[in-house]
Amino acid sequence: MKSIHTRRTIRKYSDREVSEELLNRLLNEAARTQTMGNLQLYSVIVTRSKEMKARLSPAHFNQPMVKEAPVVLTICADFNRTSFWAKCRKAEPGYDNFLSFINAATDALLYTQTLCNLMDEEGLGYCYLGTTVYQPQQIIDILQLPKLVMPVATLTIGWPNEEPSLSDRLPLESFVHQETYNDYMGRDIDTYYKYKEELEENRHFVEINHKETLAQVFTDIRYTRKDNEAMSEGFIDTLIHQGFLPYTIKMGLLG
Repeated sequence: MKSIHTRRTIRKYSDREVSEELLNRLLNEAARTQTMGNLQLYSVIVTRSKEMKARLSPAHFNQPMVKEAPVVLTICADFNRTSFWAKCRKAEPGYDNFLSFINAATDALLYTQTLCNLMDEEGLGYCYLGTTVYQPQQIIDILQLPKLVMPVATLTIGWPNEEPSLSDRLPLESFVHQETYNDYMGRDIDTYYKYKEELEENRHFVEINHKETLAQVFTDIRYTRKDNEAMSEGFIDTLIHQGFLPYTIKMGLLG
């Protein structure tokens, strides 16, 4: 069994098959995770075919592991199934709203993390793709997701063919607050980010991007205001398209 202390993101995979039997067992075991109202507000799309992985790849900025991994899982916030169940049982669902999306997205992400933990125990490698929420409409179209279903996470899965170094993490005191939130002072930031900023790979990262600080790499290159605002607008448009938001709320959300 792997320790959480040695958990790595795996982007390169061997040719060894991930059997349907193993994957189904893990997907089923992950369903024991906590869920809002015991409703299990998620669905998982399993992609194995080369054709479908190739179609999904552009939605994830053509990251190589999307095509190369034996399995790609798209985990969705799903209120479609629960709503249809209600209608089939003489009940009137009221889940076409933002709160319902948040509840379903939380369910889906809790399920995703539990699945990751189970895959760690089996020795499987995986990569969590944050790009899922950047261009969700592409994924919706490719996977033919109906209203009230929204992709929120993607995992590429396979048997590891690499052993990358462990990613750095902030110290406990930087994110745990006792009783109330204690806001940060400059000296706290200096202490908490010192190790991260002094790592040789991060120093190199700053140098090759021609920046003065590591923070500038994130704000000016990796996650810019312009990109965040554009993708936020696209995400809101997709929530409207999928029935989780009324069109009239868009202008209010975007100011």
